[in-house]
Amino acid sequence: MAVNNQTCINEFILLGFPGSREVQILYFVVFLVIYILTILTNSMIITIVCIDKHLHNPMYFFLSNFAFLEIWYPTVTIPKMLSGFLTGNKEISYRSCIAQLYSFYFLASMEYILLTIMAFDRYFAICYPLQYGTIMNLGFCKKLAIGSWIGGFLNGWAMSIPGFLFSFCESNELSHFFCDIMPLMKLASSDTVGYVVIFIYNGWVLVIVPLFLITVSYSFIIVTILRLPSATGRTKAFSTCISHITVVLLFFGTVIFVYLRLDPMQSYEADKAVALIFTTVTPLLNPLIYSLRNKDMLKALSRLWGKICN
Repeated sequence: MAVNNQTCINEFILLGFPGSREVQILYFVVFLVIYILTILTNSMIITIVCIDKHLHNPMYFFLSNFAFLEIWYPTVTIPKMLSGFLTGNKEISYRSCIAQLYSFYFLASMEYILLTIMAFDRYFAICYPLQYGTIMNLGFCKKLAIGSWIGGFLNGWAMSIPGFLFSFCESNELSHFFCDIMPLMKLASSDTVGYVVIFIYNGWVLVIVPLFLITVSYSFIIVTILRLPSATGRTKAFSTCISHITVVLLFFGTVIFVYLRLDPMQSYEADKAVALIFTTVTPLLNPLIYSLRNKDMLKALSRLWGKICN
């Protein structure tokens, strides 16, 4: 894999979503509303978990970490996209592009890890309820959270290295709304075949291993739930897991479609639309899924609203 750390291009043009000026303004309004709601809803979850003592347990500790992640995940891509819609200036400097690339993969990698940790938390809570408090103590939960940040940090560097190594001396038009690795590799003047193979291998490991661990965890969880004598107990146990399963399917499904097909370098028009789902829509849906389907969160929100009104 030949590499060259010199680049002739100082900036890229994010082609994003074409359209007339009126359409671009419509895009701006729609995604601005989505972004604001994403920040507000995830911030609300963090605030409620911090304030309400009834939610001071491992499940909501990881949920607040996840909500914090979901604030920064869209912040990497949406503000620049909004700026392009509003001003028409879709240029991004080379350094800003690499910084966006790194931040995106750092946060995405952390999301894989955190979703896996949350599955393990549900496994211990349902399969070992008597030992749950001892196993998932505060110190251990903090170590797991820190580990997810470190894992995301290291993988983010590994995934963004090509941006520093390959040269870009030809076209600077990036067929995407943010600096993603595959559209960026298509513009590279260097030979990228070796890196694409490494990227696919790393991607499969990063996706399949967490997905396998989550599947195994929920297999044991389902078996344990089905053995419960009470129908009410089974319903309550399932309700604590369904939100997490929904988020896992949304995130992993869209990522697998975009990055883990046989030829990820092949461009599809649907790629940008699917990428838009897991970078903008999913971070908004996640807090709604967790809060609207969770009785504890709704009760905590009611208690907080009562305090505000009084």
